[in-house]
This record gives sequence, structure tokens and C-alpha cells, in this order.
Amino acid sequence: MTKVIFWYILLLEYNSDGIIKMTNAELAILTLIAEKPRHGYEIEQVIEERGMREWTEIGFSSIYYLLKKLAEKGLIEGRMERQAGRGPARKVYQVTESGIEARRAGVLEALSMPQRAYPLLQLGLASLPGVSRSDALAALRRYRDSLTDRLEHVRNRRDEIQPLPYFIEAMFSHSIVMIEAERKWTDEFINQLEERGDED
Repeated sequence: MTKVIFWYILLLEYNSDGIIKMTNAELAILTLIAEKPRHGYEIEQVIEERGMREWTEIGFSSIYYLLKKLAEKGLIEGRMERQAGRGPARKVYQVTESGIEARRAGVLEALSMPQRAYPLLQLGLASLPGVSRSDALAALRRYRDSLTDRLEHVRNRRDEIQPLPYFIEAMFSHSIVMIEAERKWTDEFINQLEERGDED
């Protein structure tokens, strides 16, 4: 029975192509290590410099947990290296052959497979008849204002960390286009709701 459970768990770790499954956060960390060997604190610095928390959830405290998971999957391996000067030795991680293949597969999947999202807005729209028009309009205006603030934040963040590699610039431009499109849709729907003759 124990062997059955072991092989079942092992099977869950792989996709249909035999490639090890990873979360978005694991793929992000693996990509940074594939660029060059890095220790945990350096990974945190790169995440900050590139504004990666604008598009993926990686807390500072979770970096070491993710490194452990990647090492357990055989995608990276760590070795202790003494730092220049009197600094303490740090564990530096480098990608393995399996990690290179898993990263390639993960990147291609991310680029080719649109992911289904479950935004809370959709739930609000589905439940719209349950609230008054005035309350709905007030909420949607707050939503639009939040999008405006978010757009300004992303633009400012992009400007702060120039110059950017072309692929990081592409990430910011994609985010900006998506926020602009959502704000435009929100404006149009607010106008549509304002023009309806329904009473509250």
C-alpha cells in the first residue's frame, strides 16, 4: 500500500509529457537560477530590481521554501561558497540538467497556453441583480479608480528600473495594456449602467 501511495504521489509530480510540474513561483525562481548560480538573498534582490512581485507572488520568506522544493525535485543543487571579504559562506544554487529541461517546458507552456482566470469581478457581475443600481455604480467607480491607481503604479515602477531587458519590458507593457483594456471596459459598462432606466 505504501508503494502504491509513493508512486501515485510521484505521478502527480509530472505532467502528461513526463516533465516535472512546477508552480508559477517555482518556475520564476528556477528561471533566475538558470540565468546564473545565485544564493537566496541575491534572488530576492533580483526580484526587487525587476519588479517581479508585480506579476507573481513570491514573498521574501518563501524564497528558501521554494529553493528547497526545487532541490527536492532535482531541478537545482546547492553548494556552500565563501563570500569575498569576511562574509559568511552562503549556499549558492545552480540549475541541473533536469532543471534546464523543466524550465524550457514551463516557459513554452506559459507562452502557449492561456490560463483560465477566476476574477472576483465576474462573480460580482453574475450577482448584479442582487444590489441596487446606485450601489453597483459606486462599487464600479471604485473599481475603475483602483485600476487607474494600479496603472500609474505599474508605469512608475517600469520607469524607475530602466533600462530593462526586452523580455522584462514586454512583461510591463503587457500588464499596462491589460489594465488599460480593463479600465476602458469598466468605463463603458458604467456608462451603460447609468443609461439604463431601471430604478434602484
